[in-house]
Amino acid sequence: MDLDDFDSLYISTGISLYMLFSAVADTFEKMENTTKRLELTDLLVNLLRSADEDLPLLVYLVEGKLGPDYLGIETQMSDKLIIKALSMASNISEEDISKDYAKVGDIGTIAREIAEKRSLKPLVQEEITVKYIHDTLMRMARSSGSGSTKARIDAYMDLFLNSTPKEIMYITRIITGKLRIGISDATILDAIVKAFADEKYAEDIENAFNFHPDLGYIASELKKGNIDDILKLGPTPMIPFKVMLAERLRSVEEILDKMGGKCAFEYKYDGMRTETHIEKGKVRLFSRGNEETTDQFPDITKAASETFKVESAILDGEAVPYDPDTGELYPFQVISHRRGRKYDLDKVSSEIPITVFLFDIVYLNGKDLSKTPYSERRRVLESLFNESDSFRLAKRIESGDPAEVHRFFNSAIEDGCEGLVAKSTSPDSFYKAGARGWLWIKLKRDYQAQLWDTLDLTVVGAFYGHGRRKGTYGALLLATYNDKNDTFETVCKLGSGFSDDVLFSLPKRFENYVSKEKPARVISNLEPDVWFYPSVVMEVIGAEITVSPIHTCAYGEIEKDSGLSVRFPRFTGKWRDDKKPEDSTTSREILEMYKEQKKTITEEKS
Repeated sequence: MDLDDFDSLYISTGISLYMLFSAVADTFEKMENTTKRLELTDLLVNLLRSADEDLPLLVYLVEGKLGPDYLGIETQMSDKLIIKALSMASNISEEDISKDYAKVGDIGTIAREIAEKRSLKPLVQEEITVKYIHDTLMRMARSSGSGSTKARIDAYMDLFLNSTPKEIMYITRIITGKLRIGISDATILDAIVKAFADEKYAEDIENAFNFHPDLGYIASELKKGNIDDILKLGPTPMIPFKVMLAERLRSVEEILDKMGGKCAFEYKYDGMRTETHIEKGKVRLFSRGNEETTDQFPDITKAASETFKVESAILDGEAVPYDPDTGELYPFQVISHRRGRKYDLDKVSSEIPITVFLFDIVYLNGKDLSKTPYSERRRVLESLFNESDSFRLAKRIESGDPAEVHRFFNSAIEDGCEGLVAKSTSPDSFYKAGARGWLWIKLKRDYQAQLWDTLDLTVVGAFYGHGRRKGTYGALLLATYNDKNDTFETVCKLGSGFSDDVLFSLPKRFENYVSKEKPARVISNLEPDVWFYPSVVMEVIGAEITVSPIHTCAYGEIEKDSGLSVRFPRFTGKWRDDKKPEDSTTSREILEMYKEQKKTITEEKS
């Protein structure tokens, strides 16, 4: 879908009622000031019910966006340009505004403070509605070529002059993608269901959203009463879905027991999850976060056109960089040299070529394959193409013999992979978008005395450093994600594994996520020196998982007044920029890992 298609999909002609943005700003303020998660949802439900045909536009603004992620719509308005526009509108120097911004850390608050000091208003004031703001921000996004920077500054100044101080604060935050009201897609979806549907459909609507991640569209259709159309949503070419995820266990024997004695095992490649969409000769690539990566991998896009002679298809795989001279697979970090680049892509493509290892197909020539068993999907995939340097099949065996699987696991490690993914071959082994389940189980290399797998944890707070660490954060407060309650539960304090450069860059890295109070979705018994809105994910390794009277992860699941924590956590050096906070290791996963760890210790003692 192209950016120009947006209006035809979501902006109807002849809309008679537009919501005033003042009502949205008032609700945002209440949401920002509450520490109660259920109150967040209730406020949002009331706001959504107040919308008319501009409902989808409202939903996008609530997300802090202009459209679904896969459209990639950005205002292209940097903090620096906003500072320039604020200076032009207020006659305050850019230098003074920049100093205030450095102190406060939120450009939206700075815009509000300037607006409160300056009562500059045009003779004719535009009516500030949700649609007016969305239209203005879309003009920013569409601006290109000579004069585009001035056009974006002019558009922002127009909003500044026609908005109240409160409104311009939230408008500015939407522009920069840092709305700071403490909600996620899960919270918004929950509110949409409560506002416009029978809650008995909640799980089915969530499944539909996982295949069609466009909250504005889903809200609009549910408001119209089109529940049947929503429930029919499945994989659609050119619309990325939320990829299926795996549970984890620590041994081949445990996996085989869980899978009923036999299953398929595939190499677990250390790359970038990649969806390949093909329709009528056009190819688009998407990341696990539903961001389009087509332009960053022109070699893969071209190879897909040449490899797959189909009318339409959607393929799931892992893009892995490799050494063109030896064929040796490179680790995930190497692929970052190609992400976000606009120039010299041909040169980089030859220096760091990519192979996409395909392991699933969910759509082919107009047919939804997601509800087809895994083994059949694999057969379809194998018959679809001839392997090349650009596209290969993930290495795979089917076995119930632990010794054979162990040999295959060792081969995977030798070939530069992280381990294996076990996949159920049962009749109900369907592709479940966005979901973890025991249909897929990952097995990674043993870390000896450490946990057998790394954890992806979300930063929710920080503690000031002392001594040599004075002037930066001495430790970070990390949390798991409770996917049942849409909350973040603390699991450890992290102060190890940082180089000096990383350590002293932490305040800068987190300055845009600071919250004055504990965010509503964070569940914590600890009080850090600084709270953060859940935004940044980092990879951590630890010694073991222990019962903790302090932390809230899986609270009460093992002992009545205790949670679980990671003992001796250490930063691996990998920031998981490819993951949203909601993609973090879940509290349920930590609980399962604790049970498996305890089981292993018991067996070793006996």
